[in-house]
Amino acid sequence: MTMELHNGQYCIQEIPITDLSEKYGLPLYVYDTAIIKRQYNRLVNAFDVKRLVINYACKALTNISILRFIRSLGAHADTVSLGEIQLCLRAGFLPEEIVFTPSAVSIEEYKKAMELGVRINIDNLETLAYFADHKITYPVCVRINPHIMAGGNKKISTGHIDSKFGISIHQLDSILNYVENSHLNIEGIHMHTGSDILDVEVFLQATDILFKAAGHFSDLNYVDFGSGFKVKYKPEDIETDIDLFGREMSRKFNRFCEERNKDITLMFEPGKFIVSESGIFLARTNIIKHSPSNLFAGLDTGFNHLIRPMFYDSYHEIINASNPHGDKKYYSVVGYICETDNFAWNRPIPEISAGDILAFKNAGAYCFQMASNYNSRIRPAEVLIHEGKDYLIREREELEDLFRHQTDQIRF
Repeated sequence: MTMELHNGQYCIQEIPITDLSEKYGLPLYVYDTAIIKRQYNRLVNAFDVKRLVINYACKALTNISILRFIRSLGAHADTVSLGEIQLCLRAGFLPEEIVFTPSAVSIEEYKKAMELGVRINIDNLETLAYFADHKITYPVCVRINPHIMAGGNKKISTGHIDSKFGISIHQLDSILNYVENSHLNIEGIHMHTGSDILDVEVFLQATDILFKAAGHFSDLNYVDFGSGFKVKYKPEDIETDIDLFGREMSRKFNRFCEERNKDITLMFEPGKFIVSESGIFLARTNIIKHSPSNLFAGLDTGFNHLIRPMFYDSYHEIINASNPHGDKKYYSVVGYICETDNFAWNRPIPEISAGDILAFKNAGAYCFQMASNYNSRIRPAEVLIHEGKDYLIREREELEDLFRHQTDQIRF
């Protein structure tokens, strides 16, 4: 676990949360490298293939210190923008260790990515046609939409028939026509069904579709099966059975390589699975407010810092770090944004008082990353816990940052 009770205090790698709060202020994001390493190793150890590459989907969390640590474990990177590419390069990834997997971007972005020397993943026929028409021989991967929903809902699933992502498996003939009639250099084939895979068997059905499609490409160097592995948000949650999946996928993939008489690289691109459980978000209680129907705990934060509960209806376990053994009451935990701004509804939590520190678990993926300055609020700091020591890896914004890029050139 990221947080554990030691002598009545919640700690991360034996550093009390109260100490971190006093040292860095609140609200605060805290990440634990031990958890990141554990999750990465779980993935690597689950597979028994000759060539395996884990491309960390850095859109989950792009702090350069996090990227640098994940690279030190042996991971490559999956990116979705030129900004993410530059962050990964700054963190030390080599261009050939970076895959660019965008959606609905311009040809100019692809050209700039090629100038940087990274791997290219194309998810639409129009861009593929441009490469063919302009006789571009830069190695590319093609993203296939298998039309299978392996888990989650449509907000986080990307493999269903209504998704904007990927080239429909029903358009495979069009891809093959471009390859046959041009100089396209297809080095990889890819799919991503989306987040929160619950049923390994359904996902494996999607892999069968991709294997069949891959059989049409003679010069493949890698097959990328995306990710979407589910983590636990509640104690009773089901998570993706990585060991079972690894055994079954390894068996299928090794047979695929044997049939082709070629050692091909197996790729995955996990983001949430690697960093979600490593993160804790800390906030202070401003007020306890009673109404005829609700007991509210109002915090010094809002969906400007943690939007997932409002955006995805996601669940984050909330712990009262200041009163871990208190009698539980039912609270609606809300923020200070001038909108409906709920983190939890009628949640049983040990009694909360003004000034108490609440800790949100599973805050490593898509949390700080989706933070904003809405209501002209500043974004929090980020801290990394590594081998028992704490490091500030992003300074807290200041009010001056809100003015930084406004020109103020006109007077009325």
